[in-house]
Amino acid sequence: MSELLERIHPDGPEVSRISAGMLRLPTWNYSDRELGKFIEAVVERGITTIDSADIYGDYLSQPLFGRILKDRPELRGRMQLVSKCGNALVSENRPENKVNHYNTTKEHIRNSVETSLKDLHTDYLDLLLIHRPSPLMNIDEIAGILSDLAEEGKIRYAGVSNFTPMQFVWLQERLDIPLVTNQIQASLLFTDTLFNGTFNQLQRDNIRPMIWSPLKGGALFYRKSHQAVRVRITLLKLAEKYGCSIDVLALAWLLQLPSKPFPVVGTGNILHIDKAVKSASLDLDRQDWFELLEASLGEPVP
Repeated sequence: MSELLERIHPDGPEVSRISAGMLRLPTWNYSDRELGKFIEAVVERGITTIDSADIYGDYLSQPLFGRILKDRPELRGRMQLVSKCGNALVSENRPENKVNHYNTTKEHIRNSVETSLKDLHTDYLDLLLIHRPSPLMNIDEIAGILSDLAEEGKIRYAGVSNFTPMQFVWLQERLDIPLVTNQIQASLLFTDTLFNGTFNQLQRDNIRPMIWSPLKGGALFYRKSHQAVRVRITLLKLAEKYGCSIDVLALAWLLQLPSKPFPVVGTGNILHIDKAVKSASLDLDRQDWFELLEASLGEPVP
């Protein structure tokens, strides 16, 4: 289903319109055989971009996923592997970390990439993202190591995650390779990035964002806050009109943004994957889109 592949940047890679997120992979409790069948089913549905990070699953997601690529090496050529680095978490699997912190030094970035390549049983990452900006980050040092890793062929493209527009532009100014995306948070329960200039800057520069937590980690379905209840009521009403489930509608709402984002859906349920694929072909009426925004904001659009 190659029709889901779209270019994320004029000088960047093609990625699937929906990415499969591996944040909670260890909690799916799949055997290697079951996980392999799930990954194959995901790829067959056109979701070929796999989003991960060194820290995901308490540093266990990438080794688990890598076992699948080791057993089924033919899958590697059918997918795009995205990894993130720069976060360092307290974990039994990283006893050297005494406190959660950010580490964007060239040594940490290189070590993270080398570890990810080893864990994933691959020679290269299709896309490496700096996970979060750090108050201690040295932009020139980050630019230098990203350029080195690209020149060495260990990463094909570079990007960032959770960067402000200024931070994005600042790093790009120091780089001789393009930053192809900024992976940012957005959902019907988190609209800050719609209004703080993040999407605007990317759209201006013809760079398409990736979106993490597009369903707010599932909170859209269970949270009892006034905002979540308002949004669910509106989603249920409109879902009847469009003949779909509320998660399909919530993803379609994000996909309507003119920056043409790529949501990351983190699920081990193939039925939820099918719903995510369906969202890519659903068009919302403009007034319905704003009715959902109004439900999120809790007041009429001024």
